[in-house]
Amino acid sequence: MNTAASRKPASRRTLPRLDESLLTHMAPFEKLDKAQIRAILDHAVSRRYAAGTALFDEGAPADRFFMLLDGYVRVVRITPTGEQVTALHIPAGQLLGIAKALGRDTYPASAIAATDSIALSWPMRLWDSFVETYDGFATASNKTVGQRVGEMNNRMVEMATQQVEQRVANALLRLINQTGRKVDDGIEIDFPMTRQDLSELTATTLHTVSRLLSKWEKQGLVQSKRKRITVTDPHALVVIGQT
Repeated sequence: MNTAASRKPASRRTLPRLDESLLTHMAPFEKLDKAQIRAILDHAVSRRYAAGTALFDEGAPADRFFMLLDGYVRVVRITPTGEQVTALHIPAGQLLGIAKALGRDTYPASAIAATDSIALSWPMRLWDSFVETYDGFATASNKTVGQRVGEMNNRMVEMATQQVEQRVANALLRLINQTGRKVDDGIEIDFPMTRQDLSELTATTLHTVSRLLSKWEKQGLVQSKRKRITVTDPHALVVIGQT
């Protein structure tokens, strides 16, 4: 699927100045005092991104880095054949677009708001000075890079060694672990997730994902309706994912 065809036109709105007390619990800021946070925020732009809007595009010059304040973001890559693949999902409170930390001057993937989201961003030219000046910021950025590299390595191993049914089961388990919320029937993925989205996340076809979800619904393992997926029997998916 072509990214441009599946993405809404940009809908971004600059938000009012944020109070530094809102950020003291987030990893890049939690070791800093309010004066330091204020200094960082004075360089930031805060914007709301409508669901489906790109924060940045794969291959574009990496001129800004971001921290997600609210919502969820899909990290998307385009294969050489033009297919769209969702690499991972990023929840609120994490850095993204940190190409500088990877030694790149372009974004290695696109970031698309999976829900209405709010993000801070800074000019990339400030990255080195932030890392050098603020110990907590450097620690958080290094941790983020390590986690992302680990996630991508795990995904590559899954693609090489697991059957489709295992990949889909493990993808659902990751999503409920990262973003799930308790509902009456089980644990619901806390943002819209279509069967097409799940097929892109697991590098399989829409037909295969639809067939698996339909089978699992009949078995009472999941519920899927109106772009919402609820896992009703996580243990059964763990067994499938490990088989």
